[in-house]
Amino acid sequence: MTTPIATKQVATLAFLAATLVGISAAGGAGAAEQMMRVYMDHARVLKLDRPVSKVIIGNSDVADATVADPKTIVLTGRNFGTTNLVILDQDGNAIVDERILVSIDEGNTVRVYKQTTRTVFSCSPNCERHAERKATTSGRN
Repeated sequence: MTTPIATKQVATLAFLAATLVGISAAGGAGAAEQMMRVYMDHARVLKLDRPVSKVIIGNSDVADATVADPKTIVLTGRNFGTTNLVILDQDGNAIVDERILVSIDEGNTVRVYKQTTRTVFSCSPNCERHAERKATTSGRN
């Protein structure tokens, strides 16, 4: 039997959950706009105004950077996630110090969730498995 108090509590919890999801989505969108975006298994060319001395990637499992010539860096997305890119000139000054978001091109994808496993299929024109990832105990994906 449902009491009016229990119904009110459920409605209040549902409202709070919806509000938190909305705030989280808005915060996530703002954070993504502040990051350099690279698609997984795609390259992005960065043209610089002065020669590069050192290129540092925070997590090479997420992205990779290659020096094509002294003023050109090729950034490649390797796996889902975020990392950072620091490019230094010959004097040790930062030319670039940016966060990087590696994701997939969302246009033609389908996600299948089964317990803690997420599988992503790229569907253009046929669906093929793109990535599979298990959730870790630390909560990072």
